[in-house]
Amino acid sequence: MAEVLVLLGSESDMPIANKVKEELDKLGISNEVKVASAHRTPDLVDKLVKESDAKVFIGIAGLSAALPGVIASKTKKPVIGVPVNAKLGGLDALLSIAQMPPGVPVAAVGIDNGKNAAVLAARILALLDKNLEKKI
Repeated sequence: MAEVLVLLGSESDMPIANKVKEELDKLGISNEVKVASAHRTPDLVDKLVKESDAKVFIGIAGLSAALPGVIASKTKKPVIGVPVNAKLGGLDALLSIAQMPPGVPVAAVGIDNGKNAAVLAARILALLDKNLEKKI
């Protein structure tokens, strides 16, 4: 079972996902990385979220950056969005992730900042894991 499921909207976002994975691995947090697009493969996103035992989700997406919000609409677990600098310096993606409607929260980290997404996931998990809290 992965404690953190990382979903990225496109294979081109893999360098950012690798930063997330590297940080989670360093902290000993089990994780899984999958490519699933909110627009191109919505059924796969739905299946991955609903079947996951993950405690925290990280959605990495650029352009419209719908993926983190779609994930949040399918779970009550924490979702962290990582905006990708695909166009407009990533500002479009950042605003899409930060401007979620009431009741569908997504935590947003800085543009292309996969490492901070991993650290935030670790802090969330550390609320119930004193050993992890000591590591971070």
